[in-house]
Amino acid sequence: MGSSATQDLPYWQVNIHGHLRTAECPEFLANLTDKDRGIISTPDSEYEVDSWAVVQHKVAQNRLDLFQRVPSDLRRYLGFTWKLRQDYGSVMNFILTQRLQWTLPITPRGRPFEFDDDIKVLRNDWPYGIDKRIVHLVVWTKFPLEEDPATGDLTDMARADIDAYIHKACSKLPRDHVIWFKNWASLKSVKSVEHFHVMLFDPDPEFVREVTNGDVPLCERE
Repeated sequence: MGSSATQDLPYWQVNIHGHLRTAECPEFLANLTDKDRGIISTPDSEYEVDSWAVVQHKVAQNRLDLFQRVPSDLRRYLGFTWKLRQDYGSVMNFILTQRLQWTLPITPRGRPFEFDDDIKVLRNDWPYGIDKRIVHLVVWTKFPLEEDPATGDLTDMARADIDAYIHKACSKLPRDHVIWFKNWASLKSVKSVEHFHVMLFDPDPEFVREVTNGDVPLCERE
């Protein structure tokens, strides 16, 4: 548990230096879910990052809802996405125009994973609270990844297509240093552009630069 002084603070003042604390809750931290409010009100010093083994376990158990950001990183993320909505209308518009530089309608040139220009690999702009040796990538696709309407999960064919793509793209890495997952619809922060996540354990930085074309996540640009 945190100190009594920390426990007495309103949730929006935690992890903030005294002279930067505001009496009123900032707009971007109002109306949070119970989960986000609980994270925001936790001191960073009490947060334990996920090891590679823990990441593998969460993905294997399909408990993607258990991933969360370091409290101060979540605060930055919420502030950043709030401003994006003011400036671009939606996070999706920002992703499309600034990060992907794709235009609507998004139309693939061929079948899933057939053409490189139907795919863009970028760093995750706001990674989860995980071991610093883990690199979190997001693979954006112009083509849909077919889901079973009954379960909302990927079809066997779509899963096999992603497996084959990952195996080829990450052939230089040990197989147990690569894991991927696709968020459930309810967990997606960007719902209208197809994408899935890839995590790499302790990869060669040059390999990461190569597959992302030198992309730098937004959390490192501020």
